Amino acid sequence: MNFEYKHLLPADFNEASKVWVFQASRLFTVNEALQLEEILNDLAKNWKAHGNQVKGYANLFFGQFIVLMADETAAGVSGCSIDSVTRIIQDIEKQFGIEMFNWQNLAFVVKEKVQIIPRQQFNYALENNFISPETIFFNNVVATKKELENNWMIPVSESWLKSKIKTTAPA
Repeated sequence: MNFEYKHLLPADFNEASKVWVFQASRLFTVNEALQLEEILNDLAKNWKAHGNQVKGYANLFFGQFIVLMADETAAGVSGCSIDSVTRIIQDIEKQFGIEMFNWQNLAFVVKEKVQIIPRQQFNYALENNFISPETIFFNNVVATKKELENNWMIPVSESWLKSKIKTTAPA
């Protein structure tokens, strides 16, 4: 799988644009992705905050991650506009029978595929060489376009997970 994505991000959005990444519990099927494309295009086109049009972007990456972006140089997002987006993501969960808010699922690139590992199995996966500190991790806590470009797909050892890596003391 090609994991290049930066060219898909809108070039005309400020690097401080707010970003939200929603990770699906499984890949969307091709048919679901086509339906989702319409939903996301509609969301970006009709995203409003206090009646003002939000300069928004919404896209599906790697068949499993919904990335939303709001360039607040035009109009800022508000609690109500974020709540409306949350409702749309919840509707996507119901429509496709998929989880989008399970923060306990961690995503990695393993054998050129996105693989989900439950957080409680992280050290087991490390100990059994399913993943390593060099394995690419989807750092879904990125908050800006600049962070999305530079810190979304990073080695485990450079992510917030590095503190979770159990090291064994030499004998």
